[in-house]
Amino acid sequence: MLPVVFGNALFAESSDWEALGQRWWSHVQFLADDSLEGRDTGSRGHAEAADYIEEQFRAAGLHPAGVNGYRQWVDFDVTRIDEGRCALDLLRDGTSEPIELGVDAIIGVTTESAEQLEAEAIFVGYGLTVPELNYDDLADQDLKGKIAVLVTGGPADIPGPIKSHYQWVDERRRALRQAGVVGTVAIPNPKAIERPWSRVAASRFEPKMELKDPGYDVPTPLPLTILFNTDRAGMLFSRSGHRFQEILDGIQGGKPLPRFPLHTLIQARVGLTRSVVKSENVAGVLPGSDPRLKNEYVVVSAHLDHVGIGEPVNGDRIYNGAMDNASGDASLIEIARAMKESGARPRRSILFLSVTGEEKGLLGSQYYAAHPTVSGPIVADLNMDMYSPLFPLKYLEVQGLDESTLGDDVRAVAEPLGVQVQPDQMPEHNLFIRSDQYSFIRRGVPSLMFRISYLPDSPEEKIFQTWVTERYHAPLDDLDQPVDRAAAAQFNAILERLTMRVANADRRPEWKPDSFFRRYAP
Repeated sequence: MLPVVFGNALFAESSDWEALGQRWWSHVQFLADDSLEGRDTGSRGHAEAADYIEEQFRAAGLHPAGVNGYRQWVDFDVTRIDEGRCALDLLRDGTSEPIELGVDAIIGVTTESAEQLEAEAIFVGYGLTVPELNYDDLADQDLKGKIAVLVTGGPADIPGPIKSHYQWVDERRRALRQAGVVGTVAIPNPKAIERPWSRVAASRFEPKMELKDPGYDVPTPLPLTILFNTDRAGMLFSRSGHRFQEILDGIQGGKPLPRFPLHTLIQARVGLTRSVVKSENVAGVLPGSDPRLKNEYVVVSAHLDHVGIGEPVNGDRIYNGAMDNASGDASLIEIARAMKESGARPRRSILFLSVTGEEKGLLGSQYYAAHPTVSGPIVADLNMDMYSPLFPLKYLEVQGLDESTLGDDVRAVAEPLGVQVQPDQMPEHNLFIRSDQYSFIRRGVPSLMFRISYLPDSPEEKIFQTWVTERYHAPLDDLDQPVDRAAAAQFNAILERLTMRVANADRRPEWKPDSFFRRYAP
């Protein structure tokens, strides 16, 4: 890799990158330590992590940019499943077949969950509605009062960003409610499964959170939501005249999925507990120097929360979240620190933002985007979430690469350094809507997210896929894992350069004319 200016020094030797990487790693060590108990939203461990972020922001010379100093407090309604009071059954021809919770399926709970519900189940393919393409899996069916059974994902010929957008929880809820649906059974698409079912099932005991004040009109949750184990989904189709294998073959072959009644009633009894909790976003700003542009803000963001203490895996109950996402918060700190050391005076202001509640549905960033603590416009968000420094940085995958002029900026920064920029390598995983940049995109702000990447069928791909299978949202995402600290330092250098380039540009970032997300621009 070519030499990179980072802070006020020129680093070309691996030893220099290692030293910077060790400094980055020291923050990860604090944030992912067992003592913080996985930094669950609203927990003691999250509060201690927020104290640390504030301390580091202050040391980096950032000005307070919250409502109370560096903090912006966020209120949540919390529900937890009480599985001892839950039951699911399939009713057919007067007989009842029990669904084993945790093995066959899991129940999702919200503040709107019905305690009891019985309704007819209808298979609706992907359950996707895309008005722009005149595509609607819910059309021409009587779904009023019914439970929609669907496979996640969408047809291969629908562009990834559009497909992802209409799978976002608000968009899907809105379409389902308009169709009169009272519940859903979602079957994970086998082409996009990331975690083994055992870990997905264990997550059902995590608290589910909703914003008390979402900041805009959010569709009400459905009375019943069920996630069904793909390997057990055949039981849903036994009286339909179809086999689930037909659906799997259609997905694999890129064929349209059929829609048909399942001739089955789903009966649910749901028990839950309710509470409230408060958590915080942490915001610090490097003020701009240009009299005209200093009231515009470039956001550099990462989420501080993880999922806390959960079901034990090999006796370990702490889900530390080292890569997801202590790594991103450590980079926030190091980028701010580098700017202080270099004496950077960007034309626009740079807002460093560590948000809560990402693992609960991007809630902290949704609240911030609806209730910004700065008075001027936010013109870009550069978001870091599990960017995966697991091997040397040769390829950088950029979510949103071709959606806005920010893609041109990241290419201009990374490629002269010998880092090849890639678009989304796994569009079926919907990554562009699965982290905090999406909260800003929906407010019209051009945004990017990043991942250190690889070539197909390479050893690096195997390393990453093994990491996802074994460590993603698992206790093994801890401090005892192989991490390429030099790659993290190089990533930080690229993000620092990118941030300064955007902050110093004459023009704000703009959506590309053919971007689906251009519709959100003010």
